[in-house]
Amino acid sequence: MNILKNKNFLFLLLGRIVTNIGDSIYYVAAMWLVYDLGGNAFYSGLAGFLTLLPVALQFITGPFVDRWPVKRTLIITQVLQSVLILIIPISYYYDVLTVQIVLIVMPIVAFIEQFAYPSQSKALPIVLTKKELVKGNSYFSFAYQGIDMVFNAISGLLIAFVGAISLYIADSITFAVAATLFTLLKLPHEKEEAVTNKRGIKHGFRTYSHELKEGFSIVFGSLMATFLIGSIVANFAIGGALAVLPAFADENGGAEIYGFYLASMSTGGLIGALLAGWMGKFRVGRFAIIAFLIGSVCWVLSALLPWTYVAVVLYGIAWIPIGGTNVIFAATIQSVVPNRILGRINSVSMSMSAAAMPIGSLAGGYFATVTSPTLIFSLTGGGIIFISIVWYLHPRLRNLPRAEEMSSESFGLDFTKKSTEITN
Repeated sequence: MNILKNKNFLFLLLGRIVTNIGDSIYYVAAMWLVYDLGGNAFYSGLAGFLTLLPVALQFITGPFVDRWPVKRTLIITQVLQSVLILIIPISYYYDVLTVQIVLIVMPIVAFIEQFAYPSQSKALPIVLTKKELVKGNSYFSFAYQGIDMVFNAISGLLIAFVGAISLYIADSITFAVAATLFTLLKLPHEKEEAVTNKRGIKHGFRTYSHELKEGFSIVFGSLMATFLIGSIVANFAIGGALAVLPAFADENGGAEIYGFYLASMSTGGLIGALLAGWMGKFRVGRFAIIAFLIGSVCWVLSALLPWTYVAVVLYGIAWIPIGGTNVIFAATIQSVVPNRILGRINSVSMSMSAAAMPIGSLAGGYFATVTSPTLIFSLTGGGIIFISIVWYLHPRLRNLPRAEEMSSESFGLDFTKKSTEITN
């Protein structure tokens, strides 16, 4: 069955596409505006830190995502972002815009996103069957990476021609459109009640802190905890790379080159997402070791080679294994984790994985000012190889089977005890 004929999935996908358009425009415009207003890479590093910090704190939102109705959460988050984004052009219009205002708005908008994206992921198993989840996640990843690929490049060019302020106005409109699309969702009533109301009846005595602890205990009691070790180091490097990228691009041509690098990153992730089905035919553990090793080499070369456009292509290649493995593991977790706790599992794993990104961003921005953006950008490429090292050294990660053969046992997940505790 073509899942695009499923109207709920179609509206969910369209809403995600429009949301991602807004996010892409906002991120490029904000990072460049901060760099432009502040005058050096330290401010873009600080902006990256403040923007990525809410991602590291996403575990806080997990219990709320599990409790709140999915549709309502999606609509409210888009409306709030639409309103907040307008603060930047209004401040500019009244000639009071400063780098401090941008640095205040950025983390607030980023924090609201931590409710939006887990809610979208939580909606997938509500509107799709288990067999459709891999394809649904591929569409979601295509929307995310594909939109980034196009609009990162376009935003970089538009900054050069119309300025970052105009992009903020367009960004506010996209979030308003996304909110409208999410109002068209008609989630299956009985499933929505099972996810939201059941907790109110049977779990009213459970405190927020207990639910939060439950999410952590499941993640850290499984193979996901070991996987996070490599991800933390890699995300530290990625955070540093994104922070120095405006300064690195400025040295190599300006805002349009910045857009090309971001577009290349998204293109690589998109290609990886599209190849996820093919990647899943191999043993995931061994494939990941080789793929991330190649990706790390390509990343370093992209920073050191004097040919800008060849370097841009190599940077995109480095992101292919990241895009593919993200799809594979997202679909696997959605299929083996009960929906009632999916928000917490996703948010905890995302938070722990991304915890090092804001620190890496701050460190990258600082060291780029005292050394060289090119040097720091090349060093960050070495962080990706750490995933290969961890997977090679850990027998269970190294021997992970093909995607279709994965189960809760593959990750060391056991929900029997947890289910007993919850229903008592």
